[in-house]
Amino acid sequence: MLLAYHSTCECLYCIYTVSTYVWPAKYFGDKNNGFDVLYHNMKHGQISSKELSEFIRERATIEEAYSRSMTKLAKTASNCSQLGTFAPMWDVFKQSTEKLAACHMELVRKLQELIKEVQKYVEEQAKNHKKTKEEVASTLEAVQNIQSVSQALQKSKENYISKTLEQERMRKEGATQKDLDKAGLKVKKATETYKSYVEKYATAKTEFEQRMTETSQKFQGIEEEHVLRMQEIIHSYCQSVEETHIQIGEEEFVKNMENTSVESLIQKLAESKGTGKERPGNTNSFYSSSDSEDEDEPRKFHVQIKPVQTNNGTHQHKATIDELKASIGNISLSPTPAVRDVSHQHAHHVPVTLASLDALPIAVAFTESVNAYFKGADPSKCIVKITGDMTLSFPSGIIKIFTSSPSPAVLSFKLSNTSRLEQIMPNQQLLHSDSSQSDTNTKDFWLNMPALTAYLRKSSEQNPAASYYNVDILKYQVCSNGIQSTPLNLVVYWKCTSSTTDLRVDYRYNPEAMQPPAALTNVQVLVPVSGDVTNMQSIPNAIWNAEQSKSLWKLSSGSLRAKFELSDGPSIPATLAVQFFSEGSLLSGVDVELVGSGYRLSLNKKRFATGKNDFRLHQLHYQ
Repeated sequence: MLLAYHSTCECLYCIYTVSTYVWPAKYFGDKNNGFDVLYHNMKHGQISSKELSEFIRERATIEEAYSRSMTKLAKTASNCSQLGTFAPMWDVFKQSTEKLAACHMELVRKLQELIKEVQKYVEEQAKNHKKTKEEVASTLEAVQNIQSVSQALQKSKENYISKTLEQERMRKEGATQKDLDKAGLKVKKATETYKSYVEKYATAKTEFEQRMTETSQKFQGIEEEHVLRMQEIIHSYCQSVEETHIQIGEEEFVKNMENTSVESLIQKLAESKGTGKERPGNTNSFYSSSDSEDEDEPRKFHVQIKPVQTNNGTHQHKATIDELKASIGNISLSPTPAVRDVSHQHAHHVPVTLASLDALPIAVAFTESVNAYFKGADPSKCIVKITGDMTLSFPSGIIKIFTSSPSPAVLSFKLSNTSRLEQIMPNQQLLHSDSSQSDTNTKDFWLNMPALTAYLRKSSEQNPAASYYNVDILKYQVCSNGIQSTPLNLVVYWKCTSSTTDLRVDYRYNPEAMQPPAALTNVQVLVPVSGDVTNMQSIPNAIWNAEQSKSLWKLSSGSLRAKFELSDGPSIPATLAVQFFSEGSLLSGVDVELVGSGYRLSLNKKRFATGKNDFRLHQLHYQ
């Protein structure tokens, strides 16, 4: 069938390869009205294109209104009480509703792009129709000519028949010869006229059929193109709607609700509101006062491991803090008189200013430590361990907002590229996450706002003059892929004799280990050399510490070579230590994004450095 679309075909363009021109055989007819029908059908195509554009525009308007309504509803959920066992459920409602609103707003964007495409087609269609009208003008003349000739032919035929019957009637009635001659002349004239129009009609019919055939083919091609374009537009429309339905993921909301059991809600409440595991009256508990202790209750200890700073850790830590401070400098405290209640005065002053902001500024810092052990030149024997931690920084004025609001907006964030993390250890007192999340590359977290408020209030009481407070949020361990995960690949060679020690260290910068690649700064190599070194020659120059029998290089690129002259050799090949750090990049590639409204990310600080064990290089003797 003409203009039919076969559902199993993979390409809409196939309509041109399977269709045949059948319109010329369908639009001739006795009255020759086919041209008029086809021409107006072409004009109706432009009307349908405009109507489709208006339909999509109306759908976009409805979707936008729905998205805005969902956004308002999400804010309603975020304003619900964060107290009580049911409180975590509101976060599920809020996140699901925000996702629903975002999906529908994305559909609005796609529909608006589709409307532009339809409008472009409407303009092209109008130009093509105008061009076609000019091209088929000769066909219109042929149609009008054959219609005129047909009418004249019909009249001449009727006149011929009438004159012939009149002559026959007069002959039968015995009319005079003079009257019969007059009638014969009329018949002859009618016959000649009729014959003339028969010939004209034959000529007009030939021209009409030729031009009508060409024009019908042209009109059919236009309609095929029109239906094809409309199908493509409708396909894009359906695809956008379908993608939105998939992204909405109402099933995810249902799944989260089903996975949120009574036990988990009770557990979350206990974690956020618990006042302690020690029973009152225990004389060995740090928090107890008197009363007897329960001998059956096992003693519990809290151990907190803090990362050891590298040699230049103080300077690096200060630089990070300065940057965090600069990111929230626009709401820093103004000087106030020294009074007893300093924390209250500072909180009252503030970072009012904060209350006027649409979103509260939050800074984040990622710090990763990398330790590696290189054994000879075999890359498969390289052992790498990478750990990291995430810290949030809050301006001090935010405490006033948290404490003055019965239900501050929940601070939620999403970690991306988490598939590269082997283990994530959140601060369980402050941070929550949904263990049922199926996406291995992203993880959603939200803070326990009452616990966060209490923590910040306590920090403010301990240091009321601070302009911001840092909170350790989570720690993690990064999956390593041996030597490929190290930003600096190393090999060390020793050659030891009784009088000299030759040392060579080859190193190569590995940008593929970082996301994104960044420069390694303050690269240092520390080498212990035994055997009582009396003289040292090295490329590049190194610093020799005679008291510790160690040589120190600060490197830029390439390799280092050294020759040590000994008085009590030979040396015993030792393990080398390498240190460096890098700003603006991470080895894990992990990143953070705030979810929802109420907060904005003012700084996203990233850095990594060698950890406590540095980079260790095992000996490799010269061959």
